[in-house]
Amino acid sequence: QVQLVESGGGLVQPGESLRLSCVASGFTFSMYTMSWYRQAPGKERELVASIASRGGIRNYADSVKGRFIIFRDNAKNTVSLHMNNLKPEDTAVYYCNGRSTGNYWGQGTQVTVSS
Repeated sequence: QVQLVESGGGLVQPGESLRLSCVASGFTFSMYTMSWYRQAPGKERELVASIASRGGIRNYADSVKGRFIIFRDNAKNTVSLHMNNLKPEDTAVYYCNGRSTGNYWGQGTQVTVSS
């Protein structure tokens, strides 16, 4: 059974940091590109960051470049998103995604940035 379980969301003030984590099971994690997406109310889901199966290639949305960093640990089947200098426009539900022969999604974790 495939599972992607996100954690680490919450309410923070502008300028603060959060770290999201996603633990995967049920598929060969090391062969999958892992990504974080987000969806704000009334908006489409958008790609935030992705990391290649071996971790060598990372891609970021322009809106988060220089503030967010994506990591993966293939030994622990985890992918994390370190979010710094958070802005109100980062408020969204953040989803973990694994894509290769399959396309798997977590249930999402809420991030709210507000003063």
